[in-house]
Amino acid sequence: MSEKYELSPKTIDSILGFINSGEVAIPEIQRPFVWKPKQVRDLIDSLYNGYPAGYLIISQSPNMRLKDGTLSEGKKIMIDGQQRVTAMMTAILGKEVLNEDFEKKTIKISFNPFAEEGEETFKVQDNAILKDKKWIPDISVVFQADFDSFDFVEKYCEINSDVKKSDFNKKIQQLLAIKTRSIGIITLNKDLSVDEVTEIFIRINSRGAKLNQADFAMSKIASDEKNEGRLLRKAIDYFSHLAVQPEWYAEMCKDAEFAGTEYAKKMEWLKNDTEAIYDPSYSDMLRVAFMYKFNRGKMKDLVALLSGRDFETREFKEEIAEESFKSLKDGVMDYMNEYNFKQFTLAIKDAGFISNKLMNSDLTLDFAYTLYLLLHNSDVDKTQVKRYVQKWYVLATLTSRYIASPESAMDLDLRRISEKGFCNYLEEIERAELSDVFWNDGLVQNFETTAVNSPYINVYWAAQVRMKDDALFTKNCAVSNLISVIGDVHHIFPKKYLQKNGIGEKTRYNQVANYTYLDTPTNIAVGDDAPNAYFTRALDQIQNGCPAGEKQIGNIATVDEFNQNLATNCIPAAIKDWTYENYDQFLLERRKLMAQKIREYYEGL
Repeated sequence: MSEKYELSPKTIDSILGFINSGEVAIPEIQRPFVWKPKQVRDLIDSLYNGYPAGYLIISQSPNMRLKDGTLSEGKKIMIDGQQRVTAMMTAILGKEVLNEDFEKKTIKISFNPFAEEGEETFKVQDNAILKDKKWIPDISVVFQADFDSFDFVEKYCEINSDVKKSDFNKKIQQLLAIKTRSIGIITLNKDLSVDEVTEIFIRINSRGAKLNQADFAMSKIASDEKNEGRLLRKAIDYFSHLAVQPEWYAEMCKDAEFAGTEYAKKMEWLKNDTEAIYDPSYSDMLRVAFMYKFNRGKMKDLVALLSGRDFETREFKEEIAEESFKSLKDGVMDYMNEYNFKQFTLAIKDAGFISNKLMNSDLTLDFAYTLYLLLHNSDVDKTQVKRYVQKWYVLATLTSRYIASPESAMDLDLRRISEKGFCNYLEEIERAELSDVFWNDGLVQNFETTAVNSPYINVYWAAQVRMKDDALFTKNCAVSNLISVIGDVHHIFPKKYLQKNGIGEKTRYNQVANYTYLDTPTNIAVGDDAPNAYFTRALDQIQNGCPAGEKQIGNIATVDEFNQNLATNCIPAAIKDWTYENYDQFLLERRKLMAQKIREYYEGL
């Protein structure tokens, strides 16, 4: 098997020259720099001392057939080593980088030419260094094209009279030698398929975590100057940042190039947005826009399409690349549309998912928004779109539809929806996956878990919110308020009570079927008593009043309201007689009741 790459050493000076000239694109320059200043300092120190600094990997896009029939040579893109090169550009060339708030900053590295044993040779510039005349506060000065070594040595030795000019000049030459250090360049074979390049890209470890197709697609977008990819990438980055930090809007407007674009106008509404149900990442935005406009679920296909790939002829064509960029842009614009975004989040909240702590899967939410956009722009009855999106989101959550092999599952769903129509496909999936067996057995078994963030317990809480349930032992104290404001889950069979009676394993007492929302006064009143004790006490207080000195359990006024409250919270009526000996029976009975409640909730959407 032939090699898929070539390896050659290049000096740092030539590498930075390639970047400055645009011969090699480094799209991450346009995105927040994730390295800490200390990491920049460490890299410079390694280069100064002649230590290896790893390899850089460059991919060359496939040659593209232009509309006139000629071939255009593909652009070279750095797919690994972007952070290291960006670090060198800011420290050595004095270039500005974007921090996590998208603010332009220069990371200045200072040099102590005569550092003694135990002292650092390089540091990130700070006020103390600026006051210390022995330090060169910013090494980028030394690397400037018009740097005058003679003049620089003269001035330094004037304020450091104990330093010999010859000694200092040697140190400056050692510092300048960084430019001649070599770094290995791995250039991937340009005949590699897009799939192969994508696979290589996602296998590269960056900061200990695998990169993914969305990262590669974003690099592809930013490097396409002809289709204004840089602005599209900024739109995706800026929207996802504004969704989390609306107050950043004023800072965004300082980007004069971007502020006047249609993208900026489309996302202006986010400056007043306070909703936190769906705060998408750039990956979420890209995925939804792609699935919505291309009816595909695998992100590697987006990379191919942006490269101009014709899936039938396997050629790369300019018109396909242009059309793909246009479609992606349209998808991003529809994604950012205020009406679309707010109607979708309203649908999710109306289904009971009023807090992001009830969300289990970003991909499930992504597909739900994709579905909203597809149905909203189809011939489906517009009055039913919200209900369909809600049902699909709950169905996908309950069945963990997009957890294992999510892209394949989403790709299949998109094709089936296109072929069969959404309503027909939904009915087909419900018959296959939400049968009586699922509701009566499968879901009951799924509740055998201690995971407080399991999809099943979260759908149960959403059902309680949707059905406007009051918390256990209370009237006019909605579960929704406890979830979104002040509440927490508590054990129905108190943990200490179970431990005291020999049930000490977390996997036993922390079963989610043993959880319910309680307000704080009620939880204090319950204490660590046995269920038969505090449920009986609560009922007795309703019938006879609360004795002096006894803590009131809740505020329910009648026995009928009490029994209804138990049913609302899926508490078996026999709990008034149960102790730790009945704990396993309680769990089974409550799991069945919780499953029944979710079925009623789902069928009522």
